[in-house]
Amino acid sequence: MDEKRARLLCEKVELAHQITGKKWVSLIVHTLMEEPKRFSEIHAYIPDLSKRMLNERIKELEDNGIIIRNVITERPIRTEYSLTRKGTELGRALQAVEEWAEKWF
Repeated sequence: MDEKRARLLCEKVELAHQITGKKWVSLIVHTLMEEPKRFSEIHAYIPDLSKRMLNERIKELEDNGIIIRNVITERPIRTEYSLTRKGTELGRALQAVEEWAEKWF
């Protein structure tokens, strides 16, 4: 691999670590792996996470194309969050870390 490609790869890996290394991100992604959830459902799965921080993390994950916000116009109107394809692939990658944690902690 030439130096330019190696540097670009390092930048991408660093960006991935910046996103996934933030507190609560992996748990939010894990929570959404099975099905879309409402804000309150995500919060119920991670009770130590404040609503303010959950809102901040959701916005960051939306900005990075990992989560999508779906407004369901049925009565009552509700909002659900789900993983994009990019987010689902991230969730699969994080499952290896979950398996490692379960084995070693």
